[in-house]
Parts: sequence; structure tokens; C-alpha cells
Amino acid sequence: MACFPTQGADDESKSYGRGLEELPRQAVMNLLLVGISHRTAPVEIRERMHIPASCLSRALQDLARREEILEGLILSTCNRVEVLANVRDYDEGARALRQFLADYHRFDLAPYEHYLYWRRQEEALRHLFRVAASLDSMILGEPQILGQVKQAFQAAREAGALHGTLEEAVNQALAAARRVRRETALGTAAVSVSYAAVELARKIFGSLAGKTVFLVGAGKMSELAARHLAGAGAEAIFVTNRTYERAQELAEAFHGQPVSFEELFDYLSRADIVITSTGAPGFLIRREHAEQLLATRRNRPVFFVDIAVPRDVDPAVNELDNAFVYDIDDLQQVVAANLRQRQREAVWAEEIVEQEVQRTLRRLAARQVVPTIVALEEKLEAIRRAETERFRGRLSTLTAEQREAVDALTRGILNKILHGPISELKRGSSNVERGTLEELIRKIFGVEE
Repeated sequence: MACFPTQGADDESKSYGRGLEELPRQAVMNLLLVGISHRTAPVEIRERMHIPASCLSRALQDLARREEILEGLILSTCNRVEVLANVRDYDEGARALRQFLADYHRFDLAPYEHYLYWRRQEEALRHLFRVAASLDSMILGEPQILGQVKQAFQAAREAGALHGTLEEAVNQALAAARRVRRETALGTAAVSVSYAAVELARKIFGSLAGKTVFLVGAGKMSELAARHLAGAGAEAIFVTNRTYERAQELAEAFHGQPVSFEELFDYLSRADIVITSTGAPGFLIRREHAEQLLATRRNRPVFFVDIAVPRDVDPAVNELDNAFVYDIDDLQQVVAANLRQRQREAVWAEEIVEQEVQRTLRRLAARQVVPTIVALEEKLEAIRRAETERFRGRLSTLTAEQREAVDALTRGILNKILHGPISELKRGSSNVERGTLEELIRKIFGVEE
């Protein structure tokens, strides 16, 4: 997919994310998110809205240069496309985000509006935290999303699209997700059939390092199980299939060895783990085959993962010592039990996320009153200096020590005057009426925006 430049994206002389040096821009917190995900749209719609990693930098630069956008983040995966921005104004920001998506994809966004969801301020922040913690994923607790949010964060920083409030918010979301991983078991139990096979194999063998895998049949499920097993340390892999070319193709993918279907039982005894997924009408591996296999292996354990329907491995094989057979129903029961465990862990994970969201809101809101506090201190300090200068002639007869005492006295009075309004600003920073309080204090003391 091509990256479509918009709004003068070819003018490399323009600075991206302009105004980085402006304190008010960095302190603003008007978070707005627009997204589309597996919860709201089918895969063909998500594909149309997808922004490839190779185009992400240019897209972020285009987003950041738009006048209404102060900061921006783009998260684009197979299950979601989300644009999170810190905007000057919500209505103008929403129009800018719509226009950005329309410009990037070069199509009218109107037919896709009902697939989109919008979040603002606290809800946008909470959504970001839940996504990073894998509480909004298609597979609850899956670990990939945290890495994808990290990559999106890094890309946005490199593109100059993050430099203030939103940058801090994403940082806190990543920290909250790490806390969820550390303090809960949300992502530990296997919730896919292929990975459940790996979990069971680990229970039988302890470590899978150096174990040999034999794929009997080259179906997608057995390929996924083999991929997980290889990732867990299994080394040698044999592949057989009724179509030898397919066996060769899959063996090459795993740097393994293809075996002709007729030679299956000549090689089977070498395998510690046998994954079967053929379309055979009856049992391919019977009890007598397993007895001979175990004798050749001198009773070293062998693990059968039978994903085929109808089954490839005779259930009677499971009656033999050191032979372990699991079929698709067994694996699905493991998955269901693990999913229930993840759902129980998700309750605590949601609580952690909410704690971190509220903590971040307080931090970001407190940060917003800093410009007012600084301006207030500067205004009153300027008055103090001006009045001291006005009475310089009358103070000329004082000793240096006495002048220092007067200076300290006036500073002390100033600090006592400032203590009340500054304390109220800090205390009310996370309150919904903070803006009214801040505006009132500015008016009382004559502090300009």
C-alpha cells in the first residue's frame, strides 16, 4: 500500500509538530480518540482503514502539522486502527481527525462513520490504558498489543508528534500495562488450541529444549502448534504429508526434514512430540504402532497431539505407560479453563488500570495549572520589585543588613498571599470546575492568559 502525502507532506522544510517550545501547548489536555476495531467492524473494513508500519512516520508527520492537533499517536494493528490526539478544541479537533483519515486513505469517510467510535478526555485515557493492558483485545490478555503500543509510541516520538501531555499519558499507559503483567496472571494461561498443546507438552517433559517434533499432516493448526513448540525450544522437526511437496514446503519453513508418507513409521520413533492433522477416515496410529514405538524408544515418553477430525490416534494408545494422547476436545477444555482463569484475572487487571487512570488524571490536571501558578508568582513578584524600587530613596539610609531584612519581609508577605490561591489551584486541579477556579484566580490577580 502506498503512503499518500497530504497537506504539503513533500515540503521537508516545514517543521513537524510546530510550537513544541510553547508551554501552554504542552500543558493543554484535551484528549480525543477516534478508532475502529474488531468490536465495531469486520476485517474487510479494518483492512481499508489500516495504516502500514512503513507509512506510519509520514502519516504521523502529516497529523502533527495540522493546526488543530497539538500531539498525536497512531496505533494500527490487524484488529484496530486508532488515532489519539491532544487537540486545541474538541469540535475542531474532531473535524481535523476525520479529515486526516480521509486525506490519508483518499476516500470519503461518510460510509464508514457508523464503524467509528469516539472517546474524549478521561474516557480516551481509560481506553488507551485498557488497550495497552490487553483488556480490549480479541484474545483477552494476549501479549502482542503491549509491544505494538510501544512501537506506536516510539514512532510518534521520532516523528515529532509527541512532546507534552499526550506523551506523558502514553508513558503512564505503558507503565500500567507492565504493572498488570507483573501483578496478575492475565497473560499466562494458553487460550488457543495450538498454544494449549505447548502448555501440555511442557507439563509432560518439563523443558522442551532439544525435543523432536513430528508433524503428520501439514494443516494450519498443526503448523501453528509446531511454531509454538519451536519457540519453546523444540529443535528437530520432521514433516510428512500425503502430498510430499507440501511436506517439503512446511519442513523448509521450520528448517526441518520432509518424510514421505510411506516412511512414517520408520521415523516416528525419533519423535518426542507427534502432531497429527490428516484427513484419514480412520485411526492412523493404533495401539500396536504405539507399543512398537515405545519399545524402540526404550519407554521414553511420547506426546501425541491429535488435532484431526476424525481422530488420527487411537484413544487406546493413552492406556500405555509413557504415551500421552490429547485430542481436539481435550485441548479445547484446557483453553476454556484457561480463558475462565484469564477472565478472573481481568477483574483485578481492570482495578489496576482504573487506579492508574485516576493517578494519571491527577498528575496531568495538576500539570495544567502550572502556567497559571508561574504567571501568578511572576505577576506578584513584579509588583513587589516595583514597589521596592519606588521606595528605594526612603530606604537609602538603611544598612545592607536592614535592606535584606526588608526584602525578606516583603517576600514573606508575598508567599503568604500566594499560599492560598496556589493551594486551591493544586487541590482543585483534578476537579471538573478547575477551569472556572483558574479563570477566577486569574481575574482577581489580573493575570493574563
